[in-house]
Amino acid sequence: MEIDWQAINLTLKLATISTLILLLIGTPIAWWLAKTQSVWKEIIGSIVALPLVLPPSVLGFYLLLMLSPDGFIGKLTLLMGIGTLPFTFPGLVVGSVIYSLPFVVQPVRNAFEAIGERPMEVAATLRTSPLKSFFQIALPLARPGLLTGTILGFAHTVGEFGVILMIGGNIPGETKVMSVAIYDHVESLEWEQAHILSAGMMVFAFLVIYAMYVLERHWGNLNK
Repeated sequence: MEIDWQAINLTLKLATISTLILLLIGTPIAWWLAKTQSVWKEIIGSIVALPLVLPPSVLGFYLLLMLSPDGFIGKLTLLMGIGTLPFTFPGLVVGSVIYSLPFVVQPVRNAFEAIGERPMEVAATLRTSPLKSFFQIALPLARPGLLTGTILGFAHTVGEFGVILMIGGNIPGETKVMSVAIYDHVESLEWEQAHILSAGMMVFAFLVIYAMYVLERHWGNLNK
């Protein structure tokens, strides 16, 4: 009985890197969406939320076009000397970040909106800079949303398939993650290996949902 440790390690690596990037870029986006009065607010919010309703194959197809040598991003990466991103691990990271972005932005945005304006107004009266207020007041108060976004972003990246297959293909050690490995085993009628990976992902999914319920109850009790 052979276990695809290479695919498992690659999946965890992809999910970890993608989640860190998602938090770095998703948190400022969530803050802007929560606080801005710009006419572009709902347009930007809708663009960020597109992966929630867009078929993964459609998103993967257009990402593949953009990342290809003739695409806008592909021409830019070639000009920078990076090369092309399709069918590489960095390409998977780009696709994963875009595909999982709403799963991080939405809970963080909700947490920022729940804070209200009062804490930041009080900080402003004490002559605290906006940047300092954001890091010392807004982020700690939004911790439940940040934890939720982190869990959802990581879990969603682990379970990706359509976008991953479109952008990365099936290259062992480079782009063959767990979801692709399961598909590979099923195509080859290797049921035992497919069962092992699938069962592992089902247990992981259960633990994610359980953790979400525990966190919601914990933070709910703290706010009473």
